[in-house]
Amino acid sequence: MATGKSDISGWLVRPASGPLWAGLVTVLGALTAHTVLVTSDGGMDNAIVVDAGRTWLDGGSPYGDRHFLYFPSAVVAAAPQALLPRSVLDVAVPVAVVLALVLGWACALLLHRVPLRSRLAVLGLLGLAAGFAPFGQLVRLGNWTVTAVLALPLCLLLASRGRWAAAGAVVGVAVALKPLLAPMALLFLFARRWRALAVLVLVPAAASVVAALSLPDPAGFLTRTLPFLLSGDDAFVRLYEASPAAVLPRLGVPGVPATLLALLAAAAGVVCAYRRWRGPGPAELRLTETSAGLMLSAFLVSRPSYDHYLLVVLPPLLAGLPYAGAVARRPWFWLALVPQLPGVPWPWLEPGRRRAFRDAFTLCALTVTVAYHCVRGARDADGPSGAPGERRTAVEPAQPAGAEPF
Repeated sequence: MATGKSDISGWLVRPASGPLWAGLVTVLGALTAHTVLVTSDGGMDNAIVVDAGRTWLDGGSPYGDRHFLYFPSAVVAAAPQALLPRSVLDVAVPVAVVLALVLGWACALLLHRVPLRSRLAVLGLLGLAAGFAPFGQLVRLGNWTVTAVLALPLCLLLASRGRWAAAGAVVGVAVALKPLLAPMALLFLFARRWRALAVLVLVPAAASVVAALSLPDPAGFLTRTLPFLLSGDDAFVRLYEASPAAVLPRLGVPGVPATLLALLAAAAGVVCAYRRWRGPGPAELRLTETSAGLMLSAFLVSRPSYDHYLLVVLPPLLAGLPYAGAVARRPWFWLALVPQLPGVPWPWLEPGRRRAFRDAFTLCALTVTVAYHCVRGARDADGPSGAPGERRTAVEPAQPAGAEPF
């Protein structure tokens, strides 16, 4: 780890002071306490999954609610919550969501060998909690996206240490709870880790099949939820979707061209991610930026696609800031996040139903920034402070372009 004074990396990796830690604990505590006071069932989105679990326990079909968009395995996972009193859920879920977000950030730091007691550890999490609106929204909603926010950096951490099968299992469990990380299968395909890819696929498949057999309509996900996701005809959901396929029709672009444009952009993003995977630089950066490119490309076409999905890719990218060639050092990385600053009034975009335009800008700008970096900027990737050799004991040697990764 570079700790010299010639670059901000040295300042970031030094131990944080007590007041900084106190500020972080205060912000996270206030956010958690506020959520406990203003939400029920742990948040609106968590309530949807819990209601599905209660319906199943009562002998009904969880897929009767068209807004329940999860695999059958999520119904079984939600059943324990369905047995708890609402007063317990009001407290337990916000606390669990915040803890999962903290653990996800810790895994991202460990991935990049950044000390957990460092200034970056404190300031990064403080910036996400106080300066990135989707962070607080995710806590208030209790959305199960938090499982992916924890699983992605944990997966990358395991993969960086050669434990690909365990990484595949982590992603598989996350997909069984919420299929958000399904595009990560492409990373395992790029790496030619066939056994780990099989684990990733078999874990959610087996869990869903077993869970489906206990439902009154075992094929409910295929006959009800999947058509709903493909049609995207829910007026309420469409108002909050950030993908170009949902936002462009609201601006007058016909639906079919908008979808084709989003698909082309997503395909280009996948190609750029593959270029990054085959390119030079430390293993941690290649894993992080390839995964970010894949996930952001998927968010361009996924239905639905919400602002808090960005939290899946932001922690690993932000934790790579000590690297001289990291995408987090690009100006557009930060400019893309400006619309997500809490409390900033944006003319004509203030109503909640119009915030999707802000979210779409952030998603598209961040995707373009990562894609450009994957193709053109990765050649500058090196250790912290741009000092080759200062971290070679902790990071694999940079691979030449075209060399077989790992």
